[in-house]
Amino acid sequence: MQVVDAIGRRVDRTRLSALVALGDVALLALFVTVGEVSHGTPPWEFPVRAVEALVPFLLGWGIAAFVGGLYTSDAWEFPLRAVSWTTPGWLTAVLIAMAIRSLPFVRGGVQLSFVAVSVAVGLVLLVPWRTTVALRYGR
Repeated sequence: MQVVDAIGRRVDRTRLSALVALGDVALLALFVTVGEVSHGTPPWEFPVRAVEALVPFLLGWGIAAFVGGLYTSDAWEFPLRAVSWTTPGWLTAVLIAMAIRSLPFVRGGVQLSFVAVSVAVGLVLLVPWRTTVALRYGR
């Protein structure tokens, strides 16, 4: 029961939390799709490669969001909180994703320019989305 209670403090089991999670996943998929297209490997032609590119970011975000409580109503209670919780969450997610990408059996590798682009694009996508959620559903 303690594990269930701990999870319950990190994830609200509400429709809004599910909607926010779906939005996050859609934005991360958009990020990867644009990156793959810009590198000449569109996901509709290379779906396995696109999934391989997306999974480290989903894992990183999932871990960071869980630990950071980013799927609780506290995370979008106020717009400033949405920004101040999402930003370190995404930075952590990128670090986790890059650690995964640095493994010898994972395609992609890690380059400083890619880390910078990942941080910037992820923030440009996630922060406005989560701020909008806070404006609409927060206090």
